[in-house]
Amino acid sequence: MTDRAGRKEGRKPGEPNVEEARLRQQAIGVKLRQMFDDVVNEPVPDDFLDILRQADNRGGAGGNSGDRD
Repeated sequence: MTDRAGRKEGRKPGEPNVEEARLRQQAIGVKLRQMFDDVVNEPVPDDFLDILRQADNRGGAGGNSGDRD
């Protein structure tokens, strides 16, 4: 049922309806995906690559150098 202003009963003035909320969530999802894609496509900094190479070199062939029997 709706009131005289065309709002559904029980809804407060200014409260978004389900369709508006769905559209907002969809827009937020699109923006988050764009931001994620931008971060994923950024190049890895050379300093970080150097750290990874050093860790690989210390780890040896299986990365088991720290295992204990």
